[in-house]
Amino acid sequence: MRLCSIASGSSGNCIYVGSDATHLLVDAGISGKRVEEGLKNLELSGRDVDGILITHEHSDHISGLGVLSRKYEIPIYGTKGTLKALREMKNGPDPDLFHEIQEDNRFTIKDMTVYPMRISHDAAQPVAYKLGFGDKRIGICTDIGVFNDYTVECLRGMDALLLEANHDVNMLQVGPYPYYLKQRILGDRGHLSNENAGRLLNRILSDRTKHILLGHLSKENNLPQLAFEAVRMEITMGSCPYTAEDFDILVASRSEPSKIIEV
Repeated sequence: MRLCSIASGSSGNCIYVGSDATHLLVDAGISGKRVEEGLKNLELSGRDVDGILITHEHSDHISGLGVLSRKYEIPIYGTKGTLKALREMKNGPDPDLFHEIQEDNRFTIKDMTVYPMRISHDAAQPVAYKLGFGDKRIGICTDIGVFNDYTVECLRGMDALLLEANHDVNMLQVGPYPYYLKQRILGDRGHLSNENAGRLLNRILSDRTKHILLGHLSKENNLPQLAFEAVRMEITMGSCPYTAEDFDILVASRSEPSKIIEV
């Protein structure tokens, strides 16, 4: 399996996960042109994409979905609530391409297994995804305001994981955002802070985990190096039997594709 973040951040998200035979995107929140440029780096094109898995309907996850899916007639997978929200959007994607999925019900696309998991976010019916091929597992989990035992259980046993590290709490609190927006981000249906990303990792890391990609960083309330160091410190100083040096930890860029991670 391969994992590559084509773009990840508060301004737009698109993640590639694939095997030799199956090529999937998680979200399409950037322009179709940028998605195709990212696929080109993987020696693929839009014609190779077998499906787009939508986490939720916020614009930074679906802004390029309509153009891209119509151009290549790519199937779109989302929960009932997410697809309903997409149907209600002006100039949204073609409903004929929609495939409804349910949380905790796995399904297959060619030779890959997809498992949608529940998350806490202020959207219609948001999910994160676990993807599998053979005995390999990759998790994509962003836009999560809070985690619990269910989250931990779902994300255990991943070979690679893209996890949200959205904001530094202090930067957010003293920054220019209005009070209501700060409270939304900090709330249980908001976004995961750097420290909480590290605390979640403390509960799910295992000997199997090799790669961690930190994603969905806020442009205004975080810095890549700050996220990197905060998560590393939480892992090393936390209760898990590992240190940050045991893992390949990277920060996904909002504007450039990440390196290709192979598991």
